[in-house]
Amino acid sequence: MSSVVLDKVSKVYPGGYLAVDRLSLRAEDGEFLVLLGPSGCGKSTLLRMIAGLEEITEGDLWLDGQIANHLAPRDRDVAMVFQNGALYPHRTVRGNMAFPLEIAKEDPATVRARVTELSKALHIDEQLDRRPATLSGGQRQRVAMGRAIVRQPKLFLMDEPLSNLDAGMRTELRMEISSLVRSLGVTTIYVTHDQVEALTLADRIAILNRGVLQDIGTPGQIYNDPATAFTAAFLSSQQLNLLAATVRTPQNQYVMLDFGPHQLIMPWNDPRAYAVSQHVGTQIIVGLRPDGLAPAPESYEGPSFYGRVRALEYHGHEWLAYAECGVPAVPVPEPPDPRGRAEALGHTEGGLRRVMRRMFGNHQEPQDQEQVGQHVGSGFHRRADLIVRLGVRPSWRAGDPAKIAVDLSRLMLFTQDGARIDPPRR
Repeated sequence: MSSVVLDKVSKVYPGGYLAVDRLSLRAEDGEFLVLLGPSGCGKSTLLRMIAGLEEITEGDLWLDGQIANHLAPRDRDVAMVFQNGALYPHRTVRGNMAFPLEIAKEDPATVRARVTELSKALHIDEQLDRRPATLSGGQRQRVAMGRAIVRQPKLFLMDEPLSNLDAGMRTELRMEISSLVRSLGVTTIYVTHDQVEALTLADRIAILNRGVLQDIGTPGQIYNDPATAFTAAFLSSQQLNLLAATVRTPQNQYVMLDFGPHQLIMPWNDPRAYAVSQHVGTQIIVGLRPDGLAPAPESYEGPSFYGRVRALEYHGHEWLAYAECGVPAVPVPEPPDPRGRAEALGHTEGGLRRVMRRMFGNHQEPQDQEQVGQHVGSGFHRRADLIVRLGVRPSWRAGDPAKIAVDLSRLMLFTQDGARIDPPRR
């Protein structure tokens, strides 16, 4: 087993594109750590720096207590599984899995025994004499995993190994990865943009955005007690309601969240009330997942919003309602633009513009933050609707008036830059 420590690690590509910004992270012996975030956030770059496939611009990497910045990939005792499998097309399944052991000049009898045993665990023992071109996508990924596991490295690195598979195969292989890796007890760092993979596989999850570490904790901590608005929004299976509210304390009797046409009252015995009251007179961001809202009868006297149902969506296992309530919605706050940091590290600004041109073609570059957000999937609301989870039987129809009960215990409270107002518990 092996521990991995990243100490203020940065990566700047030639031309000035800052991919990872002063990131500090630790993976403990035997831990399954998942790196989660949108495309382009620096997850794969971080994994490749750990593997030695990318040079570190700034900061230190420690493997098993030893500085590893300048170690060659072959000297790091890591095994990496790529998104596309990266198998040798001219070799059979047996040949692909045996290759690392053959390079290490292991005894041929030992090689055959280990390949046969591992192929049974991965359910590919009947495909040992086939070539990769004749295998399904799921089978190829099993072979790639087998090739990584067979030499028993100290560290597994997995770069979105399931992203090219269909939903059913992803579920099946996800469970096999979890059980197999945990039975081996090998430290694993796994990259994904899929929140379901992260929540089901991880011992801990590290959330990245624009090369900046947003949050880290167990799946329960990250989901129920997120440290940033970005984390809360990214881990919502439905779009997170992010609303602008002004903090008031009328005659110091309670804390009021003023949404304009609606107000929510937070009593002083709420453990979050004091921290929120420090922002009196200023605007904050209130996050509410759709399952923190529910249809309420007219007789309901608890905290609520009023509005009108604009549309319903059927998701098979549940219905969602979009209700117009006149509450101002806000975008997910983004980290600062990384260009200034790239220049501070001695690189130029032009590289970022070239990257943007590669992303968007020869068209004009996005002129404002909202246009960029729509391209990179930053979670901007298109309308100021409240999204309400209705369950399997909708009690509303489009056009109905709506009274929406609010579960105050589910409120997530953030400053305008997206940081939690009440400190998360870790």
